[in-house]
Amino acid sequence: MTADIKRYSALLEQVASDIDIPPSKYQDAVDRYQAVARWLEEGQYPCQGELRIYVQGSFRLGTVVRPIRNGIDASYDIDLVCEIPLRKEQTTPRDVKAIVGDRLRQHGTYKNLLDDEGRRCWTLEYAEQDGVGFHLDVLPAVPDARDAMDTSIAITNKDGDTYSWSASNPHGYGAWFDKQNAIAFARAVQEQKQTIQRRASLIYASIDEVPDQLVRTPLQRSIQLMKRHRDVRFDNHDRIDYAPISIIITTLAAQLYGNEPDLYSALSGIVGKLQAHAALVEGKAIDRPLSGLELIQRRPDGTWYIGNPVNPAENFADRWHEDNHARARAFFAWVNALQKDLLDLLREANPRMLAERLSGVLAVPSATRYVENLVPPVAVSDAAPRIHIARPVKPWREG
Repeated sequence: MTADIKRYSALLEQVASDIDIPPSKYQDAVDRYQAVARWLEEGQYPCQGELRIYVQGSFRLGTVVRPIRNGIDASYDIDLVCEIPLRKEQTTPRDVKAIVGDRLRQHGTYKNLLDDEGRRCWTLEYAEQDGVGFHLDVLPAVPDARDAMDTSIAITNKDGDTYSWSASNPHGYGAWFDKQNAIAFARAVQEQKQTIQRRASLIYASIDEVPDQLVRTPLQRSIQLMKRHRDVRFDNHDRIDYAPISIIITTLAAQLYGNEPDLYSALSGIVGKLQAHAALVEGKAIDRPLSGLELIQRRPDGTWYIGNPVNPAENFADRWHEDNHARARAFFAWVNALQKDLLDLLREANPRMLAERLSGVLAVPSATRYVENLVPPVAVSDAAPRIHIARPVKPWREG
């Protein structure tokens, strides 16, 4: 008997929960980045006004997944923006980068945790506790708004000894993602917060204390499974350069999500619509409803375009044409693998084999623990009827 969609969807939920950050570690991460934020805010800087420090990326969007490298679970990545109130024209990216790095080195603990200067960030490497570690990336930035409603920033880039600015808008992107996720979030928030509070009552004394960032909708769970599958599939030196980047996965999934109420249906809808774009690799047209959305475009000159929804001038697929469209080909091959490894798996008749295969493609051994949940209990009405014989006939005659 193959698993039904409801039970298989529940299994995917459980597996996604296992690769998510648990509430206790989430709170550890919050405590750490808030401490770093306070230290940065208390510094003396050559500017007027207060620093704006906030999380971005998967931690902000509720799509965090514990990374896997060389087949082993790695440390969680937390991205923190440090926005310094300086006009871009009044400073340089080199100076802004140095301001943040110098302040971190003034702290007795942080100077020992600080890694070498990265291309965009300063990284604090926290040691593992209970087998779980954190990388805290601090991204120096300055405001780059065009009007009062604009939340754009300019971030620093370092290429050798050369520094430059790049445009970004993590605050705007987070607001856009929340809008895409709003209906599903409203549907899930109350029940999930009650469950989280009940299971983590030592951390959250009431439901009101449970942060929104721990609520997971089918969209967020789909993105988590997609990212984990990507990490496992491209976890080798030959493939890693062509792995689909998280911002593309997150953006396309959020645009294609149809507010399905369960994880399997949500993931199936997203993957199916992505597969319909694969014809673009061969220069062929795609169906009009999808082509009208213009989410993935192949231009007449052969280049690709996947726009940032809050900054259309930013092209997430600006390298997809390189190496004979290697990244585009890798992306759609990966999408086909998602279909085979996560969705077609529903047809597997043996529940244990299904769980083992799922464990393999996601590198989550715990999937086999949930195998019994795939098999529906036998109802009494479905069982063989019991026959009671009050006076059974004996198979012999008394002498």
